[in-house]
Amino acid sequence: MTAPRGPAGVPRDDTGHPVPVPDRVRRVVSIVPSLTETVAAAAPGLLAGATDWCTHPADLDVPRVRGTKNPDVDRIAALRPDVVVGNTEENRPADVDALRAAGIPVWMTRIRTVEEALGSLRRMLAEGCRVPVPSWLDDADRAWAATAPGPPRAAVVPIWRRPWMVVGRDTFTGDVLARLGVANVYADHPERYPKIPIGELNASGADLVVLPDEPYRFTADDGPEAFPGLDCVLVDGRHLTWYGPSLVDAPRVLAERLAR
Repeated sequence: MTAPRGPAGVPRDDTGHPVPVPDRVRRVVSIVPSLTETVAAAAPGLLAGATDWCTHPADLDVPRVRGTKNPDVDRIAALRPDVVVGNTEENRPADVDALRAAGIPVWMTRIRTVEEALGSLRRMLAEGCRVPVPSWLDDADRAWAATAPGPPRAAVVPIWRRPWMVVGRDTFTGDVLARLGVANVYADHPERYPKIPIGELNASGADLVVLPDEPYRFTADDGPEAFPGLDCVLVDGRHLTWYGPSLVDAPRVLAERLAR
């Protein structure tokens, strides 16, 4: 899918904002870990900077620009990127505005479903970074198209504790699980990441608790003990919450974890 064009053929990002990227992009700064991995996998050498939380690929050696919620705008500007890539959920509008005010083109992705992820990444790479669409995106498309949902389950998906927070409505994580047969108990909650007391979580009617290792690092000793009598499954947050090369293996890996 091709991005809509802005003034004089300027491409628009997922939010509809025109992004005046040059015809050839040589330097990209990513302020989202999954987008960092996406760019690194599609065009090695293109990345000129990434956040402190960008852990993939493991051998990534680029200047760091702090975090997703507090990027160092001056540091990013000094790296002279042709474009900065970000995400509407991960990055704050004030930081995006500051980058644009500094004269830096910013390409924002907006992703809440697997289908949106596949289309958005194609546009970001082809239109925002001016690089060929990699074959692994086709592999991911086929992997998800071939995925059949498992036995129906009803789950709560905590992402934090103290206070407890869970996945709510309109999230990429919720869509991933739904495609695997797991219904999010809080999918109709008015908030996307509501704070829910632990007593309410245990009384929600769920028969499954899905515990990722990010943003809060749930482990076998930290998380399951709060849900007595419920099946708890620990999963790799990269497969559950990231959109990028992990999309290729995510349906198989998550299905195997949920089946245990």
